[in-house]
Amino acid sequence: QRGSETLHCLNNFQVNVKCTDLVFVSLVFPQLYWKVTEDKKTKCADKGKSKQTECLNYVRVLQPLNDDVLYVCGTNAFQPICDHLNLMSFELRGKNEDGKGRCPFDPAQSYTSVMVDGELYSGTSYNFLGSEPIISRNSHQSPLRTEYAIPWLNEPSFVFADVIRADRNSTEEDDDKVYFFFTEMSVEYEFVGKLMIPRISRVCKRDQGGLRTLQKKWTSFLKARLICTTPDKNLIFNIINDVFILKSPSLKEPVIYGVFTPQLNNMGLSAVCAYNLSTVEDVFSKGKYMQSATVEQSHTKWVRYNGEIPKPRPGACINKEARAANYMSSLNLPDKTLQFVKDHPLMDDSVTPIGDRPRLIKQDVRYTQIVVDRVTALNGSMYDVIFVSTDKGALHKAISYENGMHIIEEIQLFPNFEPVQTLLLSSKKGKRYLYAGSSSGVVQSPVAFCDKYSTCVDCVLARDPYCAWKSHEASCINILKEDEIERDWIQNIGGDASSCPDKVRENSLQHTFKHGSTAELKCSQKSNLAQVVWKFKDDVLKVESPKYRLLEKALLIFNLSEGDSGVYQCLSEEKVKNKKFSQVVAKHVLELKKIQPSTVDPIQPAAQTEGNTDVPKMSTVPTEGSTAQTSTTQIIPITTGRIIREPIGPILASATSNPEIFNSVPDGVPEKTMFLKSNDNFLLIFLFLFFFVLFLSLLSYNCYKGYLPDQCLKFRSAMLLGKKKPKSDFSDCEQSVKETLVEQGSIQNQTGEQPKPAHDTGYETEPDCGNGQVQHDDHVSSQAHKEVKDKPFDVKCELKYADSDAEGD
Repeated sequence: QRGSETLHCLNNFQVNVKCTDLVFVSLVFPQLYWKVTEDKKTKCADKGKSKQTECLNYVRVLQPLNDDVLYVCGTNAFQPICDHLNLMSFELRGKNEDGKGRCPFDPAQSYTSVMVDGELYSGTSYNFLGSEPIISRNSHQSPLRTEYAIPWLNEPSFVFADVIRADRNSTEEDDDKVYFFFTEMSVEYEFVGKLMIPRISRVCKRDQGGLRTLQKKWTSFLKARLICTTPDKNLIFNIINDVFILKSPSLKEPVIYGVFTPQLNNMGLSAVCAYNLSTVEDVFSKGKYMQSATVEQSHTKWVRYNGEIPKPRPGACINKEARAANYMSSLNLPDKTLQFVKDHPLMDDSVTPIGDRPRLIKQDVRYTQIVVDRVTALNGSMYDVIFVSTDKGALHKAISYENGMHIIEEIQLFPNFEPVQTLLLSSKKGKRYLYAGSSSGVVQSPVAFCDKYSTCVDCVLARDPYCAWKSHEASCINILKEDEIERDWIQNIGGDASSCPDKVRENSLQHTFKHGSTAELKCSQKSNLAQVVWKFKDDVLKVESPKYRLLEKALLIFNLSEGDSGVYQCLSEEKVKNKKFSQVVAKHVLELKKIQPSTVDPIQPAAQTEGNTDVPKMSTVPTEGSTAQTSTTQIIPITTGRIIREPIGPILASATSNPEIFNSVPDGVPEKTMFLKSNDNFLLIFLFLFFFVLFLSLLSYNCYKGYLPDQCLKFRSAMLLGKKKPKSDFSDCEQSVKETLVEQGSIQNQTGEQPKPAHDTGYETEPDCGNGQVQHDDHVSSQAHKEVKDKPFDVKCELKYADSDAEGD
C-alpha cells in the first residue's frame, strides 16, 4: 500500500464486504511499520515542513527484485531511503540505501519507476526543493542520469515507465528500451501562461554514458511530443494522466494506450489515444531534430534542425549497424555525436495516434488510470477491452471495434466517489480480476458482469467479448470461466441478435395515480448504443413537450389528467448493420384514481368493515359493493353501514352537526391541497392575533416612553397629570437635553411666591420637602393643571448647579 507508513503483504488478504461481484479487500496480516525517527521529524519541521503531514515516511516505490524480495523506497521525512522487503518473513533487511534520485523528497511530487533486470529506472526529483527533475538508472555497475538542463526536462510530471524488449529474432540485434511518459512545460514555445506538452522519452538499456562528454549521463535520451487531438472539432488533449502498454503474443507490435485531458478542461473532457510502437520508433530513428533559436517577436523558441547529422546517429542504441562501424559501446561514441545529442534532445516530429484521432472521447468525466486486456471472441477475432477509472471512483469498460470504441458498462467501485489512484489487471487464466486502489482501500472486481443480462437479446447487444448466451441453460455466461466452448453459445460483437431463440419479454407494470400528480415511469436498458423511444397508445411520444421530462432511466409526466391514462411502452432502438433493431424494454399501464361523491346518512356514520386497517389519509365512502383503489395495484374494499337514497341537499345543511361524514375529497382536487386548506386557517388566525397583540404592546410602550410625537404625547401628558402623585424628574433639565413635565408642587406655593431652592449638595435631583413628600393644595393644583393642559409642552425648569453656594436669588 503506497502513501502510508504501513507495508501490507499482498499475498494474504481477507474479504470484508461483498456487493454483487465487487470485493473490498482488507489486508490484515502480516504488516510492517516503517516509521520515521523523531530526530528526522524535527529536522524536517525545522526546514518549514509540516511535522504532522509531510514529515512522515510515504512509501513511493514498490518494485519486485525477484519472487521473494520487493525493492521499497519511502520519502522518510524528506530524506528518501530504500530497503529490501522479504516477502516470506515480511521483514526489512535493513540495507537503508540512499533513496536520492530513486524516490521523491516530497510525497506530493510526481514520480514513476520500473525494475528492469534488477536495476531501478525512475523518474523523480533529485533535490529537497524538487527543482531538479531527473530520469535515472540506479545500478552498481553504471548508474546514469539525465543532464540538468531545461531542454532535457522542463518541470515534468511523470506518470508511467515501462520496458519494451527487443525482438530476439530480429536481424538488427537492437537493444531493450525503457520508455518514460510525462507532461512538461513547453520549450518550443513561450507564452504568458505555461503551455503543457505530453511527452514520450526513451533510453537504451545497455547505455553506459560517454567517455568524455556526457560522463555518467544518458547518451540515448530522446523525447518527442505525443499528439492526441480531434482536428475537426479543434480539441487538444495535452495533459497525459496514465499510460498502459499492451504486449500480447497475438499482436505484431505493442500498442500504447494513453489517457489525456485538456489543459483548460472547462467542459470536463477526457480522451483515450492509442499509438503503435513502430510509429514511436520511426520518430526517434528517422525523425528530424529541433534546435534552440532566437526568433525576434515570435513565440517560437525552437525550430527544426536542417543541418548535417553526425554519424552514428545521435541518440540511437548500439545495434548491429553501430557494431559494424566498430562502436561496441556508448563509451566508444565520438564526441561530435555526444555533443549533438546533448544539445538536441527534442525531436521535431510528433507521435501521431492510430487513425489520427482519439479512440474514445467522454464528456463530464475525468479519467485517471487505464489498463487494457486482449480477449478472443467465439469467432476467433481479437478485441482490446479497455478499463478506465475516473476521479469519482467509477470504472468504464469499453471495447474497440470497427475503428471506434463503445462503452459496455459503468461500475461504481468506491461508494464515496473518491478518485481511483491505482488500477492493475491480473491476467491469470480463469482468474482475471481488476484491482483498484484509492486513499481508503483496495477493491477487487471481475472483468465482466455477464449474469446481469437476463435475456439473449440483452446479452448479445451488450457486445461484451467476455459474455455469451448459453441456450440450454438460458443464461449469459463468462466464456473465460468455462472449460470448453460449445457450439450453441451465441455471441455477436456486431450486435446482431437475430439468432436469439427467445422473444423479448415485456414487463407490464400497473400504476394508479391521482389527478394533478406526477408519474415516474422507469426504463432501464442494457445496451449503451441503443436509443430510448417512448410510445403512448402505439404512437411515438413527443418528450420535448413541457408536460414530459426524459431522464436517463425514467420518464416524468406532470399534471396528470384523464387524457394521460393508457399504455406507455419504452422501446430500445438500435441500428445494427443498417438494420433497425427494436425491442420493448418496459411497459407501463397508467390509470387515474377516480373519486366518486358519497351519500351517507348524516345521523348514522359510516361503518368500516372488520379487518380493514389500511385506511388512506383522505378517502371517500363509496356505496355498497364499490371499491377504493390506492396508489398501488392492490385493491382494498371499503363498505358502508347503510345506503342513503335521500337527496343530498338536507345532508349538506346538517353538515355541522356531523362533520366526520364529509371528509371526502372533491373530484379533481388533490389530497395535499385539502390538507393545507383545513389546517392553514387556524394557523393564519393565530398568527394574526399574535402580531396584533404584539403591535398594541409596542405602541403602548413607545407612547408611554415618549418616543411618539404630537397626539400620542398629548395623550400621555393628560394621563400623567391625572395622577395625584406624579414622579419628579429633573435630571433632563440638569443636562439641558430633554424637556420634562413640571411637578404639581413645583409650580407655585399658596402665597404665589417661588419656592426657595433647597441647599444644593451636588447630588439631589428632587426638591427638599421635609419628609420627601410634595405639598398639595387643591386650588393651586387645579390652576396648575389648567395651565399644563393648555400648554403641555411649556415646561419651566430651574437649573441647579453642583458648585452653587447661594441659597436663592
